Amino acid sequence: MATIDFPTEIKSLRATLDTIASVSDPEALRATIADLSEKASAPDLWDDPESGQKVTSALSAAQGELDRVKELGQRIDDVETLVEMGQEMEDPDTLTEAESEIATIRGDLDRLEVRTLLAGEYDAREAVVTIRAGAGGVDAADFAEMLLRMYLRWAERHGYPTTVLDTSYAEEAGLKSATFEVKAPYAFGHLSVEAGTHRLVRISPFDNQGRRQTSFAAVEVIPLIEQTDSVEIPESEIKVDVFRSSGPGGQSVNTTDSAVRMTHIPTGIVVSMQNEKSQIQNRAAALRVLQSRLLLVRQEEENAKKKALAGDIKASWGDQMRSYVLHPYQMVKDLRTEHEVGNTSGVFDGDIDGFIEAGIRWRRAQQG
Repeated sequence: MATIDFPTEIKSLRATLDTIASVSDPEALRATIADLSEKASAPDLWDDPESGQKVTSALSAAQGELDRVKELGQRIDDVETLVEMGQEMEDPDTLTEAESEIATIRGDLDRLEVRTLLAGEYDAREAVVTIRAGAGGVDAADFAEMLLRMYLRWAERHGYPTTVLDTSYAEEAGLKSATFEVKAPYAFGHLSVEAGTHRLVRISPFDNQGRRQTSFAAVEVIPLIEQTDSVEIPESEIKVDVFRSSGPGGQSVNTTDSAVRMTHIPTGIVVSMQNEKSQIQNRAAALRVLQSRLLLVRQEEENAKKKALAGDIKASWGDQMRSYVLHPYQMVKDLRTEHEVGNTSGVFDGDIDGFIEAGIRWRRAQQG
């Protein structure tokens, strides 16, 4: 039997949707969709495949956002009708169904509301993610590979295209590091809260004595550079090395020196690319990621200056932001937000939306 106050719940749902709509601005979205639709119908759209992809992706994202707002409004109307029917017929099953649908709508509204919190300068960008094995030897390298799969599965769940740009394999198992792109609007805004040090506690599968091992991996997330950003890097500040791509265990997978390692001399930032078969393509990809990292460095420096001038130093994110415990119990817990789940296999299979949403809300609270 339903036990909730239906009028109050439905009124609350409408108020939340109104708040979301005021931020999303449906009229502005319609104007954006009209403009992008005109560009998408241009006969020369795909003369520049990269530009064509950006236009169609932006159009799909804008249309999807508008559709979600409209659909939720319709669902609230429908559930209100369902409640009226159940009450008129005095049918407890119908009212229970309505209660369940209200809970589902509430969850969908909460997820859409998180999107309205992504108002940072680069939040709407695509993302470049780098994962590096930290302390913990072969277990850390294996953990880095587990995290790579976790994020790729998360992107797959959402239908976000990804491209693995570089992988550096460890000798025994796992990865020393990996870099990949997530090509979807607001990928940076969502994944930026994943940046930091991740910790894994488990019985090591690589220890013949079956001892518990703690290992670490670092996740870096940067916004993908765009042509309008104008991050110019003088050639004199760049050192470029070429080498042969390699596979697991150091096995050569390329007979030519197509892989590129690019070093920004003033900052010491190093970017490696070996995804493409062409050295020219790898060099272009490496330069794009290097520019993206320098863009983020510039933003961080500007933010630091603003905080210093304001005299308002916020709490830092800290070195260890999330723990994945597989022994002696099973739990994944974010140490900033206190969000935790017991389904560790689900998390490693890409079910991390709860952590991302909690992280976005936490970050907004920290910003005041």
